[in-house]
Amino acid sequence: MKKICVVTGTRAEYGLLKELISQINQDKELELQLIVTGMHLSPEFGFTYKEIEKDGFLISDKIEILMSSDTDIGISKSTALTLISFSETYNRLKPDMVILLGDRYEILAAALAAYIAKIPITHLCGGDITEGAYDDAFRHSITKMAYLHFPTTMLAKKRIEQLGENPEKVFYCGYLGNDELNKLKYKDKKELEKVVNFNLDNYMLIVYHATTLEKENPAEFFENMMKYLIENFKEYNFVIIKGNSDTYGRSINQKIDFLENKYPTRVKGFFSLSREEYLNFLKNSNIMIGNSSSGIYEAPCLKKLNINIGDRQKGRERASTTIDCQTDINELIKIMEKYKKNEYISLLENIENPYFGDDVAEKILSIVKDELSKGKIDLKKKFVDTFIK
Repeated sequence: MKKICVVTGTRAEYGLLKELISQINQDKELELQLIVTGMHLSPEFGFTYKEIEKDGFLISDKIEILMSSDTDIGISKSTALTLISFSETYNRLKPDMVILLGDRYEILAAALAAYIAKIPITHLCGGDITEGAYDDAFRHSITKMAYLHFPTTMLAKKRIEQLGENPEKVFYCGYLGNDELNKLKYKDKKELEKVVNFNLDNYMLIVYHATTLEKENPAEFFENMMKYLIENFKEYNFVIIKGNSDTYGRSINQKIDFLENKYPTRVKGFFSLSREEYLNFLKNSNIMIGNSSSGIYEAPCLKKLNINIGDRQKGRERASTTIDCQTDINELIKIMEKYKKNEYISLLENIENPYFGDDVAEKILSIVKDELSKGKIDLKKKFVDTFIK
C-alpha cells in the first residue's frame, strides 16, 4: 500500500484539495497521510482544522508554525520553523509521495523538506504568474523540486516546460476547484441570511489581501476604499473575508474589525468560512472586489464581475469578467461609477474563461497512482531545453 501525504495550511487551499483528499482516503490501494499546518491551527484564524476533522479525515500531524508577528522577519522565522518541523514529520511518516498545492511560504518549506528527504513531490497549480507577490518565486522554486506537475491551464503547462521540466511529467487535467463548483448545491440569499443573521439583499463581496512585494502597508488603501464604497453605495451591504497570515495581514483585519463595529448592519467580516460557505457568498453577491485569486478562478465560473485591485494577481490568466484596477482610489471611483451605470453587464455574456474542467481530482489521482505503480522513482532530472538550436 502506497502512502500519499497531502499538506494543507489554509482554508482556501483545503477547499481545493478536499475532493482529491477524499478520493485518496477512499482508495483501498492507498494510505492517506494528512499534515495540517499554518492558519488551520491558529485561534486567530478560526481553528479551521476542526472543519477537516468534521469532514471525517484523520489528521496525521498538526504542525504549528505561525509567529505572533506578520512582519517580514516573522514570516521568515515561520518558514524556517516549517522546514525543521516538516523534516521531522516526513522522517516519521515516510510517505511515498507528497502532494502540495500552490505557492505559500509554508508550502515552499514543506517542498524543500521533502526534496532533501528524497520524497517525490506532486505539485498542483504550478506555472501561474503573480508578479506582485513573492509567491511567484516560491511557486517556480517548488516547480523545480517537483516530480509531477498538474497546472490549471495550458499556458501554465507551457511555462512549467519552459522552466526545463520534462513534458512527460507535466499533465493538464483542468482546474481542481471546478469539481466542487460543479457539484455544490447552492443556497439562495434568504437561506444564507438565516445562517449568518445579516441582510444580503444587495451586497458586495470584499476579499483584499496584502501584496507581499510592496513596502507600503496596504491597510491605508483598504481603509480609503471601504470609506468610499460605504458612503457612495448606500444600497449595498458588505461581506468581507479577512486576510491571511501574510505580511500586514493583521493590519487589514484590524480595519475590518473597526468597520464591523462602526457599521454593524452594513459590514460583516469572516475569518473561518468553509469553502462551501464562501462559494455561497460569492454566488449570491452582486459583485466581488479585491485582489484574491478567487476573483480570477471562481468568480467567472459563477458569472460574477470581479474588480481586481493592484498587482497581487498580475500575470495570471483571467476571464473577461475581471476588470483590473491599480491601487489608486481615483481609478477605482471611475470603475465603480461605470458599474453604477450598468456598463459592465455585457462582460457577463459569453464569458471566456481559461479555468475549467470536470472530474479533475479523479484524473490527477489516476496519474499519480500510475506513476507510483512503476516502482522506484528516479528523482534525478534533466533540464529540458525548449529553445530551437
